[in-house]
Amino acid sequence: MQILIRSARVVDAASSFDGQLCDLLIDNGLIRQMGTDLVAGETTRVIDGHNLHVSPGWVDMRVLAQDPGFEHKEDLASVCRAAAAGGFTDIAVLPNTYPVVDTKDTLGYVRRLGEGQPVHVHVVAAITRKAAGDDFTDMLDLHHAGAVAFSDGHHPLQNPDLLLKTLQYLQPINGLLMNRPEEALLTRFGQMHEGVQSTLLGLKGIPAIAEELIVERDLRLLDYVLGKRKESGVEKADESNPPSLPVLHFSTISTARSVELIRMAKAQGLPVSCDVAAHQLVFDDSAMADFDTNLKVNPPFRSPQDVAALWAGLANGTIDAIVSDHTPQDAESKNLEFDQAEFGMTGLETLFSAVVSNNRGLSLSQVVDKLTTRPRYILRLPAASVAEGQVASLTLFDPTGTWTFERTLSKSKNSPFLGQTLTGRIVGTVHQGQFIPAV
Repeated sequence: MQILIRSARVVDAASSFDGQLCDLLIDNGLIRQMGTDLVAGETTRVIDGHNLHVSPGWVDMRVLAQDPGFEHKEDLASVCRAAAAGGFTDIAVLPNTYPVVDTKDTLGYVRRLGEGQPVHVHVVAAITRKAAGDDFTDMLDLHHAGAVAFSDGHHPLQNPDLLLKTLQYLQPINGLLMNRPEEALLTRFGQMHEGVQSTLLGLKGIPAIAEELIVERDLRLLDYVLGKRKESGVEKADESNPPSLPVLHFSTISTARSVELIRMAKAQGLPVSCDVAAHQLVFDDSAMADFDTNLKVNPPFRSPQDVAALWAGLANGTIDAIVSDHTPQDAESKNLEFDQAEFGMTGLETLFSAVVSNNRGLSLSQVVDKLTTRPRYILRLPAASVAEGQVASLTLFDPTGTWTFERTLSKSKNSPFLGQTLTGRIVGTVHQGQFIPAV
């Protein structure tokens, strides 16, 4: 099938057409030709539109698919439909299912379910059995079975010896460890960010230091494992040598101090990366005043100063990627008293719009880079580019278009954006030779 994309502005720093308006002719899943006034055949599907932009396909590094085990909240088919509607061509799914993705059998089940879906499904396997933080999984077998990275997902790795040995174990296979930093003993029964707002609302707080202690601990352990001996103070990495692939990735950082610790670690040359959830860029802890359980997430919304630091970290390159942290919860898990409700919100369909609607100075190229180049690099996925001869894995969007989020394709409805009008409209994706329009 041929697809002709008319007069789209390319957003891809790796493409010679970056910033230019051009036509793209796609044939048999490849970008065959780029230029102006390309001729469409009789059976060619033509896609055009006002202010149309095209970039390499977007990648979400942190999605909870809930399948197997919790299909009443989400299944792999529904999460893939939601991802495609949000402009994604690739998603990395967490191991927190039932059973946990801690064996080749379960990993194979998820990969088979992912075949034929409108997005590529990459599976993150558990570090410990049942993601319980006690005994190792057979990471080497899981790696050879197709695991794209290793993480206990929503369960932060608490045991420093396990983290240290995981880093050592993954080095020979060039594996990636992903950890959500949280010292669980400091966050027990916590409901929101610890601060003035939590005091006013009478809710037990989740202190920022619970995250920052683990970030600092993990960076020290990474430095120890790599055998680096640094002098005191910040040393800049040797710019003549490109940095090595990240070995340790921090998921959903949320505080200014975490950003600063990771910035210093990168300056010292440590192979580390991090991401931020889109909703952390939109809300601060003042949003909790109405006790809306759809806003109950972990890590929680932090102070306005923390939110400003997250935007600055994106701008200066400290934060590598923006993720949805898509966590579908059914009504029975959210329509409860605030302290009884589960954490999490859906976010695949609104990630781009949430960022664009609340943008604090990022260029469009920077936003796209956080959704394309950097996530692919961190996850060791093949690079994608808008160039002739390349596989046509593309996202089409209008960065200034407005739309109202009236209906979700997720099985769960726990999104604070439902009913809101947002800026940044997804037109569709090109995936495996097919155009998939956003609904």
